[in-house]
Amino acid sequence: MEENKKTYRFFKVIMLVILTAFITFLVTSLFMYNYLKTDGNQTSETGDIITGKSIDDAIKPYKKLIDKYYLKEVDEDKLKEGAIKGYVEGLEDPYSEFISAEDMSDYTESILGNFVGIGIYMIQDKEADRVKILSPIKNTPAEKAGLQPGDYIIEVDGEEYKAEDMQKISDHVKGEAGTKVKIKIQRGNESLEYEITREEITVNPVTSKVLSNNIGYIELTSFDEKTAKYFKEEFEKLKGQNIKSLIIDLRNNGGGIVDEAISIADYITDKNSTLLITTNKNGDEKVKNAKEDPIINMPIVVLVNKNTASASEILSGALKDLNKATLVGTKTYGKGVIQSVMKLPDGSGLKITTEEYFTPNRQKINEKGIEPNEEVNLPDSVKNVMQVKEEDDTQLKKAIEVLSK
Repeated sequence: MEENKKTYRFFKVIMLVILTAFITFLVTSLFMYNYLKTDGNQTSETGDIITGKSIDDAIKPYKKLIDKYYLKEVDEDKLKEGAIKGYVEGLEDPYSEFISAEDMSDYTESILGNFVGIGIYMIQDKEADRVKILSPIKNTPAEKAGLQPGDYIIEVDGEEYKAEDMQKISDHVKGEAGTKVKIKIQRGNESLEYEITREEITVNPVTSKVLSNNIGYIELTSFDEKTAKYFKEEFEKLKGQNIKSLIIDLRNNGGGIVDEAISIADYITDKNSTLLITTNKNGDEKVKNAKEDPIINMPIVVLVNKNTASASEILSGALKDLNKATLVGTKTYGKGVIQSVMKLPDGSGLKITTEEYFTPNRQKINEKGIEPNEEVNLPDSVKNVMQVKEEDDTQLKKAIEVLSK
């Protein structure tokens, strides 16, 4: 496990909930690695993505016409990049994308959780043909400005974008700290504009406090590197304050590194318990089990909502199936697939969906979500689920009620 974590530290295994400088969703579980060896003896598997005859044969007639008639100078590299991007977009998978060599470095750095931007998770919504905000990151310029989960990005600095333009939006939003970007969003029937100042974003995904009746509260906003370590530290701090039960708040958590979610589940579940089941396109199945005896033995409530996605669903699904926690809130997002990022010889990358995952009881998550044990909606007076006053938080109140019995 430790060896794997060291390997992943450089490439950053994520569940994406997936981040670029603007943090493109990801929401879950991204496995990132060098797919090709660098010793010169590369396999043809990824090489064919660039030079495969079937693609070349399809493009040849268009290339001839462009070479013969196109008025302006042609950039062959740009044409090739556009062809590959279009090929990947043909999958019609919102989680798969081509990453140019130019963007790959920024992409890798942003996965590490430190970047310059406005701080937001986003995803392609093919039906609406727009890029949708999954959630702003807590205490970032996006949240402070008032962007909300479910907002559709219409324009950035006056330029309109569609669903296929998610990478362009990410590129456009990137810039130096202290500079401003104008974003126009659609929220229901409203059209709103925001001017947001870019900042260096450092994700701090774990906070805690003690509530009434000796109830501990830990909020996880994402699953980044060392989240499990920070979770354990916060729990030990709460334990030192004599808590008798625990609330884990996964609302608006877009996911992140699968292994971090699994490690937290391991703190709570019995040794050798099944925590996660994954399958690939060939039907090959892998099972992840708890490796240690639990360190948390007390009643637990997990708060979830429609923005609880990916790695968050792995944790909440495992705890529900194994009867280690009561889920309170609303049905989760329903992202039950894992992406892998493969680095190609020219420096570009391909992120594609490679696996689907299921809860310990083999419940399907993708496009279904997880139903809570206790369904509780926030009052209609709450307009922004990222900024709920404690007195209006009916879901939190229900969690306290469950643990106070």
